[in-house]
Amino acid sequence: MALWKDTNTGTATPSAGASPGFGSTPPPAAPPEKSNVAPLTPEMPRRPANQQRLDMKESVIASDLTIEGKIVGSGHVRIAGRFKGDVQVEGNVTLDTGAHLEGQVKASVVVVGGELVGNIENAKRVELLEGGVISGDVKAGSLTVAAGSRMRGQVEFGWEGDTRTKAETKGYGS
Repeated sequence: MALWKDTNTGTATPSAGASPGFGSTPPPAAPPEKSNVAPLTPEMPRRPANQQRLDMKESVIASDLTIEGKIVGSGHVRIAGRFKGDVQVEGNVTLDTGAHLEGQVKASVVVVGGELVGNIENAKRVELLEGGVISGDVKAGSLTVAAGSRMRGQVEFGWEGDTRTKAETKGYGS
């Protein structure tokens, strides 16, 4: 009786007198055509570091939690409860409906469906959803504001630092 299933069809089989058992090793077989690990070939290079960051894990602060402290890291953060402190991540920060965040936020993308009391700095994109509230200043590459949201503070968007401003000035002003 065999303890494994031979998935290789069309490969050489052992002679009739040799049957595999507990103490014997199976004969060498050709490698399977399909594998759960893709080989690295010139057609499939390794993913660059910035693409790997899109696959970051998401940390969640549940709706029944209240936390005070500081969040620093490279993953995504979803807040459904209450958090008091600064959040600085390379990923995204999402405030769900009913969530409350009191502190400064520095992230790639910030989505506000709850209430944020603090500033958002250097975000590529900020989305203020319906029912979302921001009490603070926002500096972002782009800003999307839904009907029914509220904001109190200053907003700067469309500027991505001095290098872009200088490049646009040189291109249009010279």
